[in-house]
Amino acid sequence: MYRLLLVDDEENILRALRRTLSVNDGSAHQFDVEIFSSPAAALHRADEVKFDLVLSDYRMPEMDGVQFLRQFRDKQPDAARLVLSGYADLDGLIGAINEAQIFRFIPKPWHDAELRVTLTQALSYHALQAENRLLADRVRAQQGKLTRQEFELRRLETEHPGITKVNWGPNGEVMLDEDAL
Repeated sequence: MYRLLLVDDEENILRALRRTLSVNDGSAHQFDVEIFSSPAAALHRADEVKFDLVLSDYRMPEMDGVQFLRQFRDKQPDAARLVLSGYADLDGLIGAINEAQIFRFIPKPWHDAELRVTLTQALSYHALQAENRLLADRVRAQQGKLTRQEFELRRLETEHPGITKVNWGPNGEVMLDEDAL
């Protein structure tokens, strides 16, 4: 089961997407869908849970899709990123591709079958990239170009984003996330 994060300021769009993606069509790809109308809330959730794919609206009042996806990429670089929009803003799409490294643009309105195929393609592509990185790291470790500790840290970070990062305070203390207490 793949964990998806959907972000759009329009609740009806989010509900329609969740309905479309929650249907069990007998394919091998089933989706656990979380929806957010607030990009900030979605980013906070990305600190807590690993997502396989994020689909964001391009135009939102709180922050645009490129800003959101760029920040999301910083938190979870291995997740597939896609943009959904009813606007054909060429400059915005180029920004999304270059800055947020999106996999694909999906126009509104979408076709349900095409949406599912596009998400499946994005997930397959990103899984292949992750496997290639892991294999390349194994080879580097075998060649002595990467220590076993570095290899293990990279593997853990891929599986659990943020696990290898420590927030240090100004006096050398470890800073804990207040929400975790």
